[in-house]
Amino acid sequence: MAKPIMAKATAVWLVDNTTISFGQIADFVGMHELEVQGIADGDVAQGVKGFDPLTNNQLTQEEIDAAQNNPRHKIQLKFNASAQGEEKRRGPRYTPLSKRQDRPASILWLVKFHPELSDGQVSKLVGTTKPTIQAIRERTHWNISNIQPIDPVALGLCKQSELDAAVQKAAAKKLAAGEVMTDDERRKLVSTEQSLGMDTEPRMPTAIEGLETFTLSGNDDDDEDKIDNGNYKDADSFFTLPEGSDDEDDDEDESSKR
Repeated sequence: MAKPIMAKATAVWLVDNTTISFGQIADFVGMHELEVQGIADGDVAQGVKGFDPLTNNQLTQEEIDAAQNNPRHKIQLKFNASAQGEEKRRGPRYTPLSKRQDRPASILWLVKFHPELSDGQVSKLVGTTKPTIQAIRERTHWNISNIQPIDPVALGLCKQSELDAAVQKAAAKKLAAGEVMTDDERRKLVSTEQSLGMDTEPRMPTAIEGLETFTLSGNDDDDEDKIDNGNYKDADSFFTLPEGSDDEDDDEDESSKR
């Protein structure tokens, strides 16, 4: 049910100028009955000037009379034909002043990790303009060297459900166009709830890939065989020359002297 504008001021006027019950006024303006009673006692809305719903085209005198005569009558807001069919103005969502300096970081995060999102979707998520998004995509933004990508959900610029819906919509559009997604792009399409429910898979660092079958167990036996085959039982046997080598050297020395 539609509520009147300036609800508390309207309640103040109805309490001061009519005999309508507190429950009826509370139901009409969207307040608690005890709060309306506090207005009558002077404990609530002190200094608030009453707002006349008759002169402001929110109520009719007939509606007020019907409510005064019947305590069970529900006050209905006056029908305003000019207000029918109005739609919410479309455009970038409002971003508080305290968070506007965080928008470039969130835009860079979306452009980097979700390139399938269109400029219009990014604009709706973080409340920015398309020229700013285009400047960050092309890295022509005046402060691009100092911008670090930060998740807009962590910054409070949008909800995780809104981001997931935008990503799913972009993926469906890309699939309808016949474009093939990579594995990394498919992983990004998983919602937060699904990703948190998945089992963690251990991943091997890329620096040691290919060495998972490498062992040191098979080298010890080969080394022992080589030592046994050489019959190197002690240090003296290692340095002992083969038999007959001394005679051959002596013969060579004598022949050289002659």
